[in-house]
Amino acid sequence: MTKADIILLPGRSSSVERMHPWIFSGAIKRISEEVQDGDLVRVLDSKGDFLAIGHYYDGSISVKIITFEEEAIDDNFWENKLAAAFERRKWLHIFEQNHTNAFRLVHGEGDDLPGLIIDIYEDVLVLQAHSVGMYLSLPEISKAAQKVLGDRITAIYDKSKDCLPAQFAYPLQNGWLLGEKEHIAIKENDIHFHIDVVKGQKTGFFLDQRDNRALLGTYSKDKTVLNTFCYSGGFSLAALQAGATQVDSVDVSSNAIELVEKNLLLNEYFSDNHQSYVEDVMKFLRQEDVPQYDIVVLDPPAFAKSVSKRHNAVQGYKRLNMLGLEKVKPGGLLFTFSCSQVVDAPLFLNTVTAAAIECGRKVKVIHRLSQPADHPVNIFHPEGSYLKGLVLIVE
Repeated sequence: MTKADIILLPGRSSSVERMHPWIFSGAIKRISEEVQDGDLVRVLDSKGDFLAIGHYYDGSISVKIITFEEEAIDDNFWENKLAAAFERRKWLHIFEQNHTNAFRLVHGEGDDLPGLIIDIYEDVLVLQAHSVGMYLSLPEISKAAQKVLGDRITAIYDKSKDCLPAQFAYPLQNGWLLGEKEHIAIKENDIHFHIDVVKGQKTGFFLDQRDNRALLGTYSKDKTVLNTFCYSGGFSLAALQAGATQVDSVDVSSNAIELVEKNLLLNEYFSDNHQSYVEDVMKFLRQEDVPQYDIVVLDPPAFAKSVSKRHNAVQGYKRLNMLGLEKVKPGGLLFTFSCSQVVDAPLFLNTVTAAAIECGRKVKVIHRLSQPADHPVNIFHPEGSYLKGLVLIVE
């Protein structure tokens, strides 16, 4: 049941009519009655005509729209939304593959559910609310997921605390909503990975690089590979599976490197052609005794999460790519990525171009990469295209 009506200023409803799922605070004329963060609200144009229903938040993005239909937000609503997302993945043959059993079920705006992420790791479902409204809806969402997925799921974990506004999240705790599973191992393109949904980054794994890891494998046979910001070793294991002669994995986190080593053992890869380094990536790349490699992977965390930090992020990407380019053998490849939403694809390309100019290498773009099909981008919400990647031949 909606709590209040949000009435927009004249001329400020066009983005909603184009089905963009956000209402900014500057577009609001008035609110019919007092509302709290997370309340369901109706959005009306300046004439009082219905536009949408969404979750309210007292911030720059005041409403995140969950439907453009005037409908009840009840158990059936959530079941229908999750069923639609699941059917989309089945149609894409993501979940039914024998070679992969981990995927994203709900990708926020890309699945018409802004503020909600749902990942599946074998038979464990991880919920992550990025808005107060979605967090308050998690009991209904969990119930709907169990109904839609049935016995495919034996455990559900809520990992929302670090994704919510600090003042709201302070008293909250992550935890199991259904069952509990301490040891989780998934399969991606026939490579096995340990998943720690409780302590691991994101929901436990970087599912968005699945296709890009597979692409790296196609180039890795009989090659030397450097994987920086390696986390659990996804790119490293893809290279080893494909027959790389030497793979070096670098991450500043000792916990990440421990996970790499566990995943190597899980796949029965030993230390003959792999070396791990617990070290700051920039410092590692600056070392003169670090050799050049046939393939270098640069997959850093987001350098900027707001427009105000974009300039510093661009400078950081430029420095990193200069160092990375210098470590590629002539004729080798650089796989370079940015997951900073505020650094769009043209800006990222321009930044890497500037790095190539500075270090004096001839560079050709052979692939432009993005996120996989289970991370869809709503065409009316281009901001959802957050992962940018380039594969470059470096001469």
